[in-house]
Amino acid sequence: MMIYRYIKRGVKYCSFLILIIFGCCAVGAQDTTTSDGLFQSARHAAFKEDNYPKAIAYCKKGLSISPNYTDIRIFLGRLYTWSKNYDSARSCFKIAVAESPKYEDAYLGYVDMEYWNDNYVEALALCDKGLNNIPKSTALMLRKAKIYYALRQFKLAGLIVDTLLSIDNGDASARALQARIRDEISFNKVSINYDYVYFDKQFSDPWHLASVDYTRSTRLGSFTGRVDYANRFKENGVQYELEGYPHISRMFYSYVNVGYSDNVGVFSHWRAGLSLFSNLPRAFEAELGVRYLYFTSSTDIFTAYIGKYYKSCLFGLRTYLTPDNQYISQSYSALARYYFGGAYDYIGLTIGTGISPDDQSVSYLLNSHYKLLTYKAGLDFMHTIKRLNIITFDASIINQEYRPGTKGNQIQVGAGYQRRF
Repeated sequence: MMIYRYIKRGVKYCSFLILIIFGCCAVGAQDTTTSDGLFQSARHAAFKEDNYPKAIAYCKKGLSISPNYTDIRIFLGRLYTWSKNYDSARSCFKIAVAESPKYEDAYLGYVDMEYWNDNYVEALALCDKGLNNIPKSTALMLRKAKIYYALRQFKLAGLIVDTLLSIDNGDASARALQARIRDEISFNKVSINYDYVYFDKQFSDPWHLASVDYTRSTRLGSFTGRVDYANRFKENGVQYELEGYPHISRMFYSYVNVGYSDNVGVFSHWRAGLSLFSNLPRAFEAELGVRYLYFTSSTDIFTAYIGKYYKSCLFGLRTYLTPDNQYISQSYSALARYYFGGAYDYIGLTIGTGISPDDQSVSYLLNSHYKLLTYKAGLDFMHTIKRLNIITFDASIINQEYRPGTKGNQIQVGAGYQRRF
């Protein structure tokens, strides 16, 4: 009886195992006899095998079975686009749009192909045609805004993005585009900023930092002239800066900066910066760059940043690294920013450790001959008033080692005003 029970149980387990094996085989097998199966096989060939000719063959076979299968025709158009067979792609998309004039994906594939080939007039016409049939298509609005941005018609791009975000405030890609548009939408901008710095131990007198600048947007990018003033160490100092964000392509732009001061100690004698920015897919952005400071000797600092827009938020990580310099601590920081309106309307939080060469309030510590530990937490706020006026407020607390083994707190509050015209 006991032997029979074991045999019965073994047969049961073997049967179960056989069912699993056959089930897995069935899942792995590709159905190439139906249009649905051929569509899935085409996607597998394209995305898993990176075999576009095979995927195209599956799509053609699927359309021979179901000539009105719009999704297969759109996918075939995208396959032709990726294969740089643009005439065949246009033919597919034209049929898809004619057969399904209210189907968003048909327009998206067509617009993407024309946009990436710099056929902006054709892409805009397709966006307008699509939006006439699907007025609240945020995907088409986003593509239309990108086209206007590529054409450097920033005001039109900004208006479309604002409309899109009024429909879907959590569209991360639109938020990322809006951030790029914000410094381009007005040809001129003047700014004034002031910071007050209090020390609980290190210094008996507070510091005063101020700056005034003028920015002009051109076809090459935006460029800024700035004058910085500081009163610290009971001394006054002035620094002069030139800054620019030259355009390179739709995906890349750069940052260049050079500054000079005759008041060494209050400021560095020379400063410079160079970065390459990239607008990545899925609302990511990234930066790689270098900073140069010269007090009485030179310091080279490398920086890297990665950011991600998620719904109405931006999250980012940044580091400053100084190779072969045992006296300077490395810097790491994280930011989170919530947008409650447009690109100039947000509240943000930053926490980090180390010294940033881009932070005028602590960059003087980079002239130290000791690896000083610094921890910082800060809040910043920006808000637009009547579209062209922007106010900013920020506050931070820094716990810093200003001498080996001796720490103190530095509290900084600041305000600023920008006028665009």
